[in-house]
Amino acid sequence: MATILITGCNRGIGLQLATQLSARGDDVIGVCRSPSDELADASTRVISGIDVSDGSSVQTLANELNGEHLDILINNAGILLRDEFGSLDYVDMLRQFEVNTLGPLRVCEALRNNLSSGSKIAIVSSRVGSIGDNSSGNYYGYRASKTAVNQIATNLMHEFKPKGVAVAILHPGLVATDMTNGQGISPKDSARGLIQRIDDLTIENTGGFWHAEGYLLPW
Repeated sequence: MATILITGCNRGIGLQLATQLSARGDDVIGVCRSPSDELADASTRVISGIDVSDGSSVQTLANELNGEHLDILINNAGILLRDEFGSLDYVDMLRQFEVNTLGPLRVCEALRNNLSSGSKIAIVSSRVGSIGDNSSGNYYGYRASKTAVNQIATNLMHEFKPKGVAVAILHPGLVATDMTNGQGISPKDSARGLIQRIDDLTIENTGGFWHAEGYLLPW
């Protein structure tokens, strides 16, 4: 049984991750801003009121854990704010960077002492962060925030590899959630693929940018 902490898991992909991991016997710590009955049913423990974009809030999370060992840390919290060239809202763009890019970095730094050799870090990014895969444009803030978190995840790979901690950058697929207006595969199917990628993560393949279906994505 592994102890697994998941951020942003009161709905969507995060909730499915918590549900499936708990069902197979893992000890799931569900972290979110606002609790839900579904998350309470899916998690061994819920730590609510945590905003990954706020340093003091993330420190509260670290204090709550009090050095508890984590086998897996899944950075899933994220937001998508749609934008359009010609009427870009730069405050919204910065908000996406705060959550999508700096959020995982804040959490990994604050919980670094909760991880040890054999632990794993997963960062749920998106293939829209791939420069080589950008064939349609749009989503300026979201794309840029995901490109940036991929770079941060690569830095974290170098930071943690000497300590025996592996890092994976994961694309969940186009998933039918509120973020995508219900378009795409089910969160259940996406979570199943993400869990398989995390299970397959080792120190030998650390730092890869993986689709949930199992293939590497271009940068």
